[in-house]
Amino acid sequence: MPRLMNDGDMQQSTIAGLASFTFSGTRIDSLGATEYTLVTIAIDVTGSVYGMEDDIRNGLIAIVDSCQKSPRASNLLLRVMLFSSSLSGGIEEIHGFKPLAEIDTSAYPQLHPSGMTPLFDATYSAVGSVVSYGKQLMDDDYLANGIVFILTDGMDNQSVIGKGQIKQLSEKAMTDESIESLISILIGLNTASCSQYLADFRQEAGLTQYLDVGDATPAKLAKLADFVSQSISSQSQSLGTGGPSQAIALSI
Repeated sequence: MPRLMNDGDMQQSTIAGLASFTFSGTRIDSLGATEYTLVTIAIDVTGSVYGMEDDIRNGLIAIVDSCQKSPRASNLLLRVMLFSSSLSGGIEEIHGFKPLAEIDTSAYPQLHPSGMTPLFDATYSAVGSVVSYGKQLMDDDYLANGIVFILTDGMDNQSVIGKGQIKQLSEKAMTDESIESLISILIGLNTASCSQYLADFRQEAGLTQYLDVGDATPAKLAKLADFVSQSISSQSQSLGTGGPSQAIALSI
């Protein structure tokens, strides 16, 4: 999986033993806190999001900037990934799980939408990376929970992973107590023709929530960025309670 930023003190790991699904994360012996909320944001950069790319990138930067100002900033580790068939393997990390203090949003690349939609693969990578890294932390006596956001505007047409495998991954994480709690939110943009498809996918893949944003105007994307940053903060504050945070309403 190509990476677009300097790895620094990072390690590579596989997801659920599948060599083709990898992610990077800060070496655990380099971490300074005793508990972490793991965040993955997966962004659709296929051809159909052409014209929205600047607003999406600006929204992503707003999310990270907001989280960096949070009282819980030192307890957050963030991974950002892109997905499209035009990318090698369909998935590309902007960066793996990093402390917010080490993330420079000015280095985030411009987005160049093209290709088809490996939605199932991206969801598996997003959820699986949180579960796998969370287990590594828990095994080393850290406390960890997670939250995942998958942003898309279309139906899957390019994956090797099936919906059932995503559901099994999430369910196994909970039964094995690999992570304290996990929230997974599927977000649809410009989905008038496929909103029901995404709602069905959310249920069949065992994801926590589906949000249909509607038309992806700059104003709506700004509100979405605020929702995501608030959700991250809420999940981080719930760490140690034994359960997930309460859902935050998205008002658009």
